[in-house]
Amino acid sequence: MVMEFLKKYPYDENIPRRTLWIMKPFVVVSKLFVKAVIHRDVAILYPYEDLWMPDNYRGRPGLRFEKCISCGICVRMCPTSCIELVEVLDDAGNTVKRPQINLGRCAFCGYCAEYCPVDAMTVTPEKELAEYTREDLIYGPRRLACDKINKNMEVHLEETLMSDIKNGNSERRVNAFMTDRPILDSSKCISCKKCEKVCPVKAIKMIEHGVNAKGRPILWPEINKDICVCCHNCVDDCPKSALHMDEVL
Repeated sequence: MVMEFLKKYPYDENIPRRTLWIMKPFVVVSKLFVKAVIHRDVAILYPYEDLWMPDNYRGRPGLRFEKCISCGICVRMCPTSCIELVEVLDDAGNTVKRPQINLGRCAFCGYCAEYCPVDAMTVTPEKELAEYTREDLIYGPRRLACDKINKNMEVHLEETLMSDIKNGNSERRVNAFMTDRPILDSSKCISCKKCEKVCPVKAIKMIEHGVNAKGRPILWPEINKDICVCCHNCVDDCPKSALHMDEVL
């Protein structure tokens, strides 16, 4: 076979010998072999050894129960719709709503931690989540707690505004929860006070603005922009669509 190959491709001084390409794979494999012999093996002795994971590794989501304000932003931002708010008792015995996550559907993207306005949702380094049933992959609010949560696991979301880019200040970063705010269309407001009730941070107060034809007070919501977290609850629950989100920066 070799002789037939040489007859088909005879030696020419102006052309490199074509048989040299056969040696290239052997040279590459030999280099890898030498490296593997000299250096430590890439594989680890699992489960006796474990890979080192950084503190900001995006493993399963974690929850700091006492910091959560039940705003529901994590539910709306989840791309796989694996988060829902469920009722649970807090440490004082009061019924509150906290996120529950189906890890069987979770994409571990970290969006819930990015958009959480109070850093109650975080990422955790926990990655070994195998269970025997799908029901066991549903993590309730208490089960989402993690003893290893620290500041490095908080994911802070910042934005660069187009106005800053146009003005040549592209390095400026703005908190994502400061760019939008609910805006009131007073002609549609019916003074139902529902926006005040659903606000998780009590940023809305109903202020009297005169009386109507029947002598009843006209109440319009006044929003405290310093504590508003832009959760959209007031906009979503307004029965007359009197509130809408608008950029304020």
